[in-house]
Amino acid sequence: MSKTIADIAIPDSRLASQAAELLRDHGDELLWNHSHRVFLFGALQGRQAGLAFDSELLYISALFHDLGLTKRYSSPDLRFEVDGANAARDFLRSHGVPEASVRLVWDAIALHTTIGIAQHKEPEVALIYSGVGYDVMGENFDALTTDVREQVTAAFPRDRFKQQILHAFLEGFKHKPETTFGNIKSDVCELLLPGYKRPSFCDCVLHSRWSE
Repeated sequence: MSKTIADIAIPDSRLASQAAELLRDHGDELLWNHSHRVFLFGALQGRQAGLAFDSELLYISALFHDLGLTKRYSSPDLRFEVDGANAARDFLRSHGVPEASVRLVWDAIALHTTIGIAQHKEPEVALIYSGVGYDVMGENFDALTTDVREQVTAAFPRDRFKQQILHAFLEGFKHKPETTFGNIKSDVCELLLPGYKRPSFCDCVLHSRWSE
């Protein structure tokens, strides 16, 4: 029987369970709890907005959304979001999931830190973005009641999440800080990575090899 939190059922299909096992095997308690809160906060906001969404795909997207930070799935040269998206794509294809669903999950994961775009795409993509924003930055905090928030965090505790998550981010891409250029994770490198200097898009334009 699936577990229900704040009236949201956590998918327990074979596909969902195997995806959860991957997160258990290669992530840690911080990512486990965060990923489940992302699913629940996304699903809760989707329900509140009256959106129709595939709960299983939303859940799998949430499970994989930060797996690109782990040693198992981190590439030497891609954004961690893309690493997670690629891992989810390989997983879903190995289980014969239709390509339309694979693309939806890939987009949800790859765009989950992309401000101004994800929220205008399909519900599953938008809701992963919203769930991440709610859990990490408290975006639209009052959209959910205190009681609902407490039900979610009782099941999947935050445990000083604010103090830990930035360092967890850095651990996932400190070997490739150049992949944060042009996205919000460059803020993490600037704050926590000694000697890091944020690249400037303006410098790239003004110092390009064009002669004029």
